[in-house]
Amino acid sequence: MTKQDFPYTFNEKRYHTFNYYLKNRYQCKVSKVILDAGFTCPNRDESKGVGGCIFCSEAGSGDSNLSLNDDLLSQYRKNKAVMDRKWPNGMYIPYFQSFSNTYGPLKRIKEMTEPFLHMEEVAEIAIATRCDCLVEETIAYLNEITAKKPVWLEIGLQTSNDHVGEIINRKYSFQDFKDALDRLAKTDIKVCVHVMNGLPFENEEDMLNTIRDISHLPFDGIKIHMLHIIRNTKLAEMHEKHHYELISRQQYIELVVRQLEYLRKEVVVQRLTGDPMVQDLIEPDWLIRKTTILNDIDKRMRQLDTWQGKFYE
Repeated sequence: MTKQDFPYTFNEKRYHTFNYYLKNRYQCKVSKVILDAGFTCPNRDESKGVGGCIFCSEAGSGDSNLSLNDDLLSQYRKNKAVMDRKWPNGMYIPYFQSFSNTYGPLKRIKEMTEPFLHMEEVAEIAIATRCDCLVEETIAYLNEITAKKPVWLEIGLQTSNDHVGEIINRKYSFQDFKDALDRLAKTDIKVCVHVMNGLPFENEEDMLNTIRDISHLPFDGIKIHMLHIIRNTKLAEMHEKHHYELISRQQYIELVVRQLEYLRKEVVVQRLTGDPMVQDLIEPDWLIRKTTILNDIDKRMRQLDTWQGKFYE
């Protein structure tokens, strides 16, 4: 093993953390500010389906937004104020998290992004969406504004297994996802892929295969989540009728370590676990202790003397 093989430069982490990427780029603490721009989703409004993905909350994953019902700039100011108290001299990433934020007319997407393009404290912009909500004029506009602020598109994949994709009510294929990445690869837009461990009818090899299947594709970042059951979702209904056995905390840690081994070194790891709202969480309760999970992933990687990209080919 050489230092070229093992990226010790990631602040002694054995994977390429988002914190490392941001601190090296901006030389200060950079925090995401969660926003809800009022969009919806094609498998909620009946254009493709209803009810959304089986694990998705009524807030479209934006449950932690502290000022959900305010206008965008009010949301930004209120949520930013919380970060200011922790890191008073930091920078920010407005994160349009709820639902699919490129699913609408270009005029509305411009109204969402343009207030933030000239704010000095805004480092980058992050937009959560789906691979089937990216028309050419939207891609062209987002590529254009990268000249002012770097833009991340956060695209949910969850799994490369199309059979499981149907079970979770995703309503697009792995090929649709790959086609979108090919189009985005011709731009300066950064792409962060979301994958999810513990989905129904997937075993460990299936979850590893998702990482193997995507690692050679053109994307810049990844979020790895643990499936969790929250109230008022289709998954919660399924769990109530037929108790759904989730993977254990230790299984999750071992799995994530193996997934990182197959992930390209250059990929920025934005998350390694979900962050559910405690009052809405049904299972697994071990997800509440996020810091201990991350610490144990670090510890296990040291024990195994392994690192991100070790088995990437």
